[in-house]
Amino acid sequence: MSGNGWTQVTEVADRVVAERRTPTTDELATWRWFLRAHATITRALENELEAEEKLSLASYDVLVQLAEAPDRRLRMTELADAVLLSRSGVTRLVDRLERMGLVSRCPVESDGRGVAARLTDAGLGRLRRASRSHLTGVQRHFVARLDQASMEALEEISRRLAG
Repeated sequence: MSGNGWTQVTEVADRVVAERRTPTTDELATWRWFLRAHATITRALENELEAEEKLSLASYDVLVQLAEAPDRRLRMTELADAVLLSRSGVTRLVDRLERMGLVSRCPVESDGRGVAARLTDAGLGRLRRASRSHLTGVQRHFVARLDQASMEALEEISRRLAG
């Protein structure tokens, strides 16, 4: 690129940076409260599930996703997307759940190389027991702390943020 062309590119880049707005102090405080609230609730739910059911929150999420799926099975890639884990992360988690007898792997009929995870009957039973603890925690740490108007506002905000 000629010197003149490069100058134009850097001027455009400088203008874009100058126009970009950074969060205000109040906006950053709101962001931090959002992160703190999420971490606090997640930690409490995780601790309760571990203590009462010897199950991690991520494991519980995998069992829920499989229970809600057709035929209680999902391709490993679909499962990774549903629980917001990397493919390798969901593979390791499914390995642990498989050793516990809660999940089994099965081939995908339409794809000779595809593998799905399937919730076993034992996994469904474990999910039902764990759900009592988890839903009680959701009520205690989340629902009980918000009135109806706050719940509706938070749902609207969350939907916007989720894109």
